[in-house]
Order: sequence, then structure tokens, then C-alpha cells
Amino acid sequence: MPFEPGEVVAPSDPRIVLEGQWGHQPGVAITVNSGSRISFSFAGEWVQLLFDTTGLTVAPHLWITLDDGEPTLYLVEDAVIDLSAPTGRHSVEVVVKDVNEHANRWNPPFESAVVFAGLVLDVNSRLRLSGRPGGPRLEFYGDSITQGVRAIGPEIESEGADGAVSYAYLTARAFGATSYQVGFGRQGIVRPGNGEVPSGLESFGWNFAGSPAERVEAPDVVVVNLGVNDETLTPEQYAEYVGRVRTAYPSTTVVALTPFNGKHADVIGSAVKSLDDENVVLIDSTGWITEDDCTDTVHPSVAGHAKIADHLVPALEAGTSLRRRA
Repeated sequence: MPFEPGEVVAPSDPRIVLEGQWGHQPGVAITVNSGSRISFSFAGEWVQLLFDTTGLTVAPHLWITLDDGEPTLYLVEDAVIDLSAPTGRHSVEVVVKDVNEHANRWNPPFESAVVFAGLVLDVNSRLRLSGRPGGPRLEFYGDSITQGVRAIGPEIESEGADGAVSYAYLTARAFGATSYQVGFGRQGIVRPGNGEVPSGLESFGWNFAGSPAERVEAPDVVVVNLGVNDETLTPEQYAEYVGRVRTAYPSTTVVALTPFNGKHADVIGSAVKSLDDENVVLIDSTGWITEDDCTDTVHPSVAGHAKIADHLVPALEAGTSLRRRA
């Protein structure tokens, strides 16, 4: 039978769970960050996911999983993605695999972004209320490594990138956490990123230009993994970034995670010491991975990201109140 449109559901509907850094505009929810998620449940056979692709020049990549099946890759090239299944109750998880780091994804109108416009259900299908995410709340701020660039291969475009294999994504899942995974290729504390993204100091607190990052509640832990792209970095500049995180979240534990190749580790250590804040924790990642764990000597492979997560999870348990999911 052909699809017969029924209920139209807006992205803001409480039956849809959005996880990650999403900005909201009338009728749409927008993310420019890999690792962001959409999840919902429905009873019936068919559902359509709606996207606004106006002006996009580089299609974002999505992983979509239906029930317990394997994730399927979709490129958001058209405004509608159709999903169908045998009649029954179904769960859908959408993970943003990659938003291209080289296209403009900061200043609207975007060249690459996931602009989610909601759902249309078949006339015989119904959206069900899903449980809200439980567990701790984590935020990760980093560069192309946090984004998952070149994780699945040396390709510099989205084909080689996957935010769902990033150490940040894996760490959040290990804790059963609600996660905000913010990674921008080429970005540093003071260095601007690709895709018209400003420096870490200028971008923290924003989903994208003109869209403040608003939280219902503060995160339990913020992990900062920035600095490898900064040619020069002073303790004062790093401390200023951490200070902005502290101003936004007065009681949150902030983790200063040094770059995985050791760059600026001494500077970051000095900055943390100068802050004299018991809720700022230094985690030194020296030795966690080598160039052999990378696809291009810099960006971790899938296995490299898994090694980082294997080190980071116990380090967070030791240095914060986080406890992994049983």
C-alpha cells in the first residue's frame, strides 16, 4: 500500500528525544555536530523523517537504526527519509555520523547541517512516548578528533569520518550518559576551526552563530580536549577557556584532557594549577595511543578511539563522581 500521511509531529514534541547540541528555530531543530542523536518509538508500519535541505551543498551523513537491526547509512540529500517495518511497535535511533568540517556550518544559511523538521506518520501509525534519557550528563569540547574525522579511513571528507566511533561517543555510552559532543575540525583554544567556526574561546556557549546553547540543567562533567591545533598557547589562554566553562556551570566538574600527542601538556597543567579549583581535574593522556593507532599519524582510527575510551572511562571514574553503567 502507498504511504498515506497521517499525524505530523514537530521536532519539539516530547515524544521525540533529541540528544546533543541542538539549536531550535520555528519548526526545526538544528545540529552542526557529529554524534548528536534523535530517537523515538512508534506503533505501526511507516514513518517519514523530514529535513530542510535548502541551501545545503554537502549532505550530512546519518546512521539510522530500526529496532535491533544494524545501522544503515543515509545521506541527507532529500527532504524525506522513509522508514518502514512490519506492523508492530518499533524504536528508531538516528545518530549524526558526520557534518562536513570544511563546509560552512556555523553562520546561517548553512552549507552543511542537520536541519530536522519532524516526522510524518502513516495514517495507521502512532508515535509513542519514549523514556527520557537517564544517567549523568556529559559535555565534550574538542576538535576533529572529538568529531571523529578520519576515524574510519584517511578520507578528508565525511566518508572517512564517524562521530559514533569517537572516544567521546564511546565514553558517554559507557556511563549511560546524556551527551553533548561538540567537535570542530582544526579548532583550538585560540585557533578558529574549519567551516567558518570561530575559536574555542569564541564558540563556547553557542550551538552556532546566533543560537545560544541553552541547558535544562547543568552537566555533571565537562571534558575539554582542545589545544593540539594551537600553534602557540599560554596558560592564561587555556585558563580563560576553563573560566568560561566555570562561569556557565558553577558547580560542574571540568576535566582538562591533554591532547593525545602530548602537545601543550605542560601549558595545560600549569593552567589547571593556576586556577586552584578543586573541581577542575587534569587528566594526562600521554601514552594512551601512538601513531600506529591513527589513520594518518594524527587522527585515531576506530581502534584508536576505543583505546582512548578504555583509558578515559576509568580515569573519569577515579577523578570525578561518574560511575560506569553496570
